[in-house]
Amino acid sequence: MSNVIHRFPYSLTSLSIGLVAVLAVAYIGLIAVVMSYAALTIEFSQSVRNDETAVAALESHYLASMTQITKTDYVTAGYTTPNTKVFVPAKSVTALR
Repeated sequence: MSNVIHRFPYSLTSLSIGLVAVLAVAYIGLIAVVMSYAALTIEFSQSVRNDETAVAALESHYLASMTQITKTDYVTAGYTTPNTKVFVPAKSVTALR
Protein backbone atom coordinates (compact mmCIF):
# COMPACT_ATOMS: atom_id res chain seq x y z
CA MET A 1 0.00 0.00 0.00
CA SER A 2 1.22 3.32 -0.82
CA ASN A 3 0.49 6.41 1.13
CA VAL A 4 -0.81 8.75 -1.50
CA ILE A 5 -2.03 12.07 -0.24
CA HIS A 6 -4.61 13.59 -2.51
CA ARG A 7 -4.47 17.35 -2.53
CA PHE A 8 -6.98 19.66 -4.14
CA PRO A 9 -5.56 22.07 -6.69
CA TYR A 10 -7.06 25.00 -4.74
CA SER A 11 -7.07 25.65 -1.04
CA LEU A 12 -10.28 25.71 0.98
CA THR A 13 -9.77 29.40 1.73
CA SER A 14 -9.54 30.42 -1.93
CA LEU A 15 -12.63 28.32 -2.76
CA SER A 16 -14.56 29.99 0.07
CA ILE A 17 -13.51 33.47 -1.04
CA GLY A 18 -14.53 32.65 -4.61
CA LEU A 19 -17.90 31.34 -3.46
CA VAL A 20 -18.50 34.47 -1.38
CA ALA A 21 -17.61 36.65 -4.37
CA VAL A 22 -20.01 34.76 -6.65
CA LEU A 23 -22.81 34.98 -4.07
CA ALA A 24 -22.17 38.72 -3.62
CA VAL A 25 -22.42 39.32 -7.37
CA ALA A 26 -25.61 37.24 -7.52
CA TYR A 27 -27.07 39.20 -4.61
CA ILE A 28 -26.29 42.52 -6.29
CA GLY A 29 -27.83 41.22 -9.50
CA LEU A 30 -31.01 40.19 -7.69
CA ILE A 31 -31.24 43.60 -6.06
CA ALA A 32 -30.92 45.21 -9.51
CA VAL A 33 -33.69 42.99 -10.89
CA VAL A 34 -36.01 43.81 -7.99
CA MET A 35 -35.33 47.54 -8.29
CA SER A 36 -35.98 47.54 -12.04
CA TYR A 37 -39.20 45.55 -11.48
CA ALA A 38 -40.33 48.10 -8.90
CA ALA A 39 -39.54 50.98 -11.25
CA LEU A 40 -41.52 49.34 -14.07
CA THR A 41 -44.45 48.66 -11.74
CA ILE A 42 -44.53 52.27 -10.59
CA GLU A 43 -44.30 53.49 -14.19
CA PHE A 44 -47.16 51.20 -15.23
CA SER A 45 -49.25 52.38 -12.28
CA GLN A 46 -48.67 56.00 -13.26
CA SER A 47 -49.66 55.31 -16.87
CA VAL A 48 -52.87 53.65 -15.64
CA ARG A 49 -53.65 56.74 -13.55
CA ASN A 50 -52.99 58.99 -16.55
CA ASP A 51 -55.30 56.87 -18.71
CA GLU A 52 -58.01 56.98 -16.04
CA THR A 53 -57.68 60.77 -15.93
CA ALA A 54 -58.03 60.97 -19.72
CA VAL A 55 -61.09 58.69 -19.65
CA ALA A 56 -62.66 60.79 -16.89
CA ALA A 57 -62.14 63.98 -18.91
CA LEU A 58 -63.68 62.37 -22.00
CA GLU A 59 -66.61 61.06 -19.96
CA SER A 60 -67.19 64.52 -18.49
CA HIS A 61 -67.16 66.04 -21.97
CA TYR A 62 -69.57 63.34 -23.19
CA LEU A 63 -72.00 63.91 -20.31
CA ALA A 64 -71.90 67.68 -20.84
CA SER A 65 -72.64 67.16 -24.55
CA MET A 66 -75.49 64.78 -23.78
CA THR A 67 -76.98 67.29 -21.33
CA GLN A 68 -76.82 70.01 -23.96
CA ILE A 69 -78.45 67.75 -26.57
CA THR A 70 -81.30 66.67 -24.31
CA LYS A 71 -82.00 70.22 -23.13
CA THR A 72 -82.06 71.69 -26.66
CA ASP A 73 -85.48 72.89 -27.84
CA TYR A 74 -85.43 71.89 -31.50
CA VAL A 75 -88.60 73.79 -32.40
CA THR A 76 -86.96 77.10 -31.42
CA ALA A 77 -83.86 76.04 -33.34
CA GLY A 78 -85.94 75.86 -36.53
CA TYR A 79 -86.74 72.17 -36.76
CA THR A 80 -90.31 70.97 -37.30
CA THR A 81 -91.97 67.87 -35.91
CA PRO A 82 -92.25 64.96 -38.34
CA ASN A 83 -95.59 64.36 -40.06
CA THR A 84 -95.15 60.60 -40.57
CA LYS A 85 -93.16 57.93 -38.84
CA VAL A 86 -91.65 55.00 -40.75
CA PHE A 87 -90.22 52.04 -38.88
CA VAL A 88 -87.52 49.71 -40.18
CA PRO A 89 -88.60 46.07 -40.65
CA ALA A 90 -87.41 43.60 -38.01
CA LYS A 91 -85.57 41.35 -40.50
CA SER A 92 -82.92 43.13 -42.48
CA VAL A 93 -81.59 41.68 -45.69
CA THR A 94 -77.83 41.59 -45.87
CA ALA A 95 -75.32 40.19 -48.33
CA LEU A 96 -74.12 37.65 -45.76
CA ARG A 97 -77.36 35.65 -45.71
